[in-house]
Amino acid sequence: MSSTEAPERFEYLQSLVTEFQDTDSEEAKEQVLANLANFAYDPKNMEYLRELQVPDLFLDMLTEENQNFVEFGMGGLCNLSMDPECREVILQSGGISLVTNCLSNRREETVLSAVTTLMNLATPATRPQISEPGILQCMLRFSLAESPRLRNLAAVFLQECCSEEQVRQAQQQTEGRQTAVGIPLPKE
Repeated sequence: MSSTEAPERFEYLQSLVTEFQDTDSEEAKEQVLANLANFAYDPKNMEYLRELQVPDLFLDMLTEENQNFVEFGMGGLCNLSMDPECREVILQSGGISLVTNCLSNRREETVLSAVTTLMNLATPATRPQISEPGILQCMLRFSLAESPRLRNLAAVFLQECCSEEQVRQAQQQTEGRQTAVGIPLPKE
């Protein structure tokens, strides 16, 4: 990145955050969130996005009623969670429980981003919280979903984030019960 490109990039991202904060238009906010989520995919933007507190903005979106806000916020967090410093910000802000709540979202894209984000947030310190029985039962249920994307991602989660013993225990707990309580499958 050239030295002239960096300040311009920061200023552009800053203008997006300012627009989000200043506009009353839901449609404009959705557009800005979608743009910020896309910028969160590029490692060159991570430092700027942290400086502009975009991880906190995305976390705030997870509890909004507007499902587009939730989807774009979750997608942005998913992208940011690959960066170690952003991961730390998300974890320190109580991100695991906010992301876990998105597992019950009716939108498949939001759920896929939530599962991926949880996998990205898995560290030796966070693994017990990420592989707790309720989440494992949810992943077992997702592993039976009609959607190949959700089914495959849940299988990867169970393989990467859990021990075989944890999966076996979760399977025993769910036998005889049709669903993980309160967590509907997302609509296709």
